Amino acid sequence: MKADGRLPQMTDPSEYTFRKVTLADADLLQRWRAAPHVRAWWAPSPPYSAAQLDDPDVDRWIVSMGDRPFGFMQDYTVHGAAEHHFAHLPAGARGIDQFIGEAELLGQGHGPGFIRARMMALFDAGTPVIATDPHPDNHRAIAAYRKLGFRVTGPAQETQWGLILPMMATAGEVR
Repeated sequence: MKADGRLPQMTDPSEYTFRKVTLADADLLQRWRAAPHVRAWWAPSPPYSAAQLDDPDVDRWIVSMGDRPFGFMQDYTVHGAAEHHFAHLPAGARGIDQFIGEAELLGQGHGPGFIRARMMALFDAGTPVIATDPHPDNHRAIAAYRKLGFRVTGPAQETQWGLILPMMATAGEVR
């Protein structure tokens, strides 16, 4: 961290830490989700309940660098929701979603850095494929995913979560 409290531009996955989201994170997550750059792609939602945080199909993370939290990430089994658009993927496949909550950290390589870190942890744990589903107009996210080795696997499609562009990566494709 710099003397002024800002994070350096960084893409080294080892610099990022992940801790499970707790009920105490509600205000932080609500502040981040209210930010215009997050709100553009994430629908408003109430804070997570204890039951949601205990859901064995979804792991939710606060992402930090040093002692500064700056982002949210979740990974989930794609076979945990009925009629999920990634249900055709092999057993053990995970989906990911994330955002950088602090606007001043956008465009500095932190997105690909922490996504890569989590991807490597998932692949090391035996995940065969990781899928993600950005909105087709979210060019920043799509570019970040492509940098990491994700490839588009089909046309944009409407889902119960909105319009998505399906993308996937395997361990051998991670950059």
